[in-house]
Amino acid sequence: MKKNCILIFFLGIIFTAFISCTSKEFIPAAPDYNYQLMWYSQDDDPNGTGADVFYVVSTWETDWTSDEGKVCHYADVWNQTHRDHMKIEISKVSEYMSQGNRFYSPYYRHMTIDGWVTQDEKLIKNREKLSMKDVCNAFDIFERQRDKTRPLIIAGFSQGGLSVVELLKHMSDETYSQLAAAYVLGYKVTKEDLNACNRIKPALFEDDIGVTICYNTVKDVKYVIPVLAESEFCINPVNWRVDDTPAILNDTITVTVSPEYHVLVVSGYSGDEYKPYRDFINVGDIHSCEPWLYSECLKKNISVRAKKWRELANAGE
Repeated sequence: MKKNCILIFFLGIIFTAFISCTSKEFIPAAPDYNYQLMWYSQDDDPNGTGADVFYVVSTWETDWTSDEGKVCHYADVWNQTHRDHMKIEISKVSEYMSQGNRFYSPYYRHMTIDGWVTQDEKLIKNREKLSMKDVCNAFDIFERQRDKTRPLIIAGFSQGGLSVVELLKHMSDETYSQLAAAYVLGYKVTKEDLNACNRIKPALFEDDIGVTICYNTVKDVKYVIPVLAESEFCINPVNWRVDDTPAILNDTITVTVSPEYHVLVVSGYSGDEYKPYRDFINVGDIHSCEPWLYSECLKKNISVRAKKWRELANAGE
């Protein structure tokens, strides 16, 4: 009897500590993707000949405190300010990705930068589960409603790039058959990802379809950030080569793939407009440039791969 009382006493302490710990964290309400409020969309395809682009935004929020004094590690999609922050990036990406296409991007409970700064893979993967629940829900609704005769493009930057990798694991083979290309900008594809999903196929050329485009940009390979850029493959978005053949961008910037480290090494470009952040990003790497430096290349390539997908789809009819 005494032993049972002691056991119950300690279990009570553990339970109280657990409740106390978990109650300190605030989880924002989930988005409802049946409401237009939860989406940014742009239709620039009046002739119906382009692609459907699903874009996942990167990280915009830091840890914040709720009205109840609880810490939150996620963006709140019902908070106008948080949506406005995400819209800054989404609207600028839409300026080039929506041209000739239909562009859709969900607001979601992305994990805050504080989790990424730890560079703790286990913590990041754990927190990302909530974010990916939102992204997958949004994608499933998007996929159910869209015209399946149109090519599909999925793209994301940084945390959004992680989401693209996970979406490739999440989607069905039927949905994958509609995929022209997936763009992982400023994030990695690991050996574990490749082993886990046969739908992740490295792009080898400018116009292969059903493939994943992945790249990260550094000034020198010594600046590779493992949690973001330790990838199994990379393609140069300027010349669409996977070897170390250099490409010239904007007349002055040389972009070269490092076949050993699977990153882009640039010269003739300082990236000074992207200031170092918490000694984590933009310190020798140029992480913040990924959707912008190559925007013209990406815009053209989306069109090339979408057109190729249509040609092959029509040939198979």
